[in-house]
Amino acid sequence: MDTQTIKPALDQTKVKPKAPKVKELIEGCKSIVMATLNEDGSPLVSYAPYAKVDNSFQILVSFIAKHTKNLKDRKTVSLMFIEDESNVKQIYARDRLTVEANAVLVDKSEALYEKAIQDLKDRHGKVVEVLSDLNDFVLFDLKPIKGSYVNGFGSAYFVDENLEIVEHRRGAHGEQNRDK
Repeated sequence: MDTQTIKPALDQTKVKPKAPKVKELIEGCKSIVMATLNEDGSPLVSYAPYAKVDNSFQILVSFIAKHTKNLKDRKTVSLMFIEDESNVKQIYARDRLTVEANAVLVDKSEALYEKAIQDLKDRHGKVVEVLSDLNDFVLFDLKPIKGSYVNGFGSAYFVDENLEIVEHRRGAHGEQNRDK
């Protein structure tokens, strides 16, 4: 069957988008799902607890983790914040934010390091104090570039580097292209 001839059963012109709640979704998640690229170009999905300082996200990760090497060597990452599936009425319509970001290794002497470690402790407890004292744990600052937010059928948006809504997405298969 030719997938180009499949028409959506839902007329998107008649769907009223729901109000975006990007900040609430981010605040409701304790960890980020991350997709990085291995050396051979294959994808790797993992996660890490995070803190948020200004408009970027900080993660404290071990050098033995594959995602740490990927972040260090390739510096690009796709992040996903997603609504807990136990809280949703429709599994196909979970609220989710996907963000393209650049990863920057944060030196322990930088002010951001101290602020992020304190925020991580506040969010995730004393384990952060132990991990931050270990020599094999490093802090990355994940700086958003752009992304998309979906909160239901026909309710999708583009977001900018400040995680602010830029535009409502319309069209089958996200035909609007924000890269143009």
